Amino acid sequence: MSIPQHTHLSAKDADALEVAPGTQHENLEGWIPQLASDEETRAALEKAFDYRGDVAITLKSGKKVEGYIFDRRTGTALSDSLVRIYPANSNKKLNIPYSDIAALTFSGRDTAAGKSYEAWVRKYWEKRQAGEKNIGIEAEKLD
Repeated sequence: MSIPQHTHLSAKDADALEVAPGTQHENLEGWIPQLASDEETRAALEKAFDYRGDVAITLKSGKKVEGYIFDRRTGTALSDSLVRIYPANSNKKLNIPYSDIAALTFSGRDTAAGKSYEAWVRKYWEKRQAGEKNIGIEAEKLD
């Protein structure tokens, strides 16, 4: 959709132009999912991959790993699927097969909670309607 240069949009009009709404993120902080079935394990690890905070993984061996999941590889079985994690206490990346995971906890604070694109647009239009000039398109710091 093209907008003529001289057109002034209200916040409501700008929202109407949004054709690809942002992803709705669940509040997962503190959640301990049930990992009874393969489907539950896969679903929980998919949410962990999308989570913007640290998770704690308890392995079947009893070892705990806490850190940020930055990648995952899904195969046909849990044994050939894995998560890749930056441990909080190390610079070494770890690969952990789904089949080795006994428990998962969303332990870290979600650093981007409440900092959605929609919230940014709302703040932008509030500033513009208040008459502010030179409003930048800088993203807020996550922390």
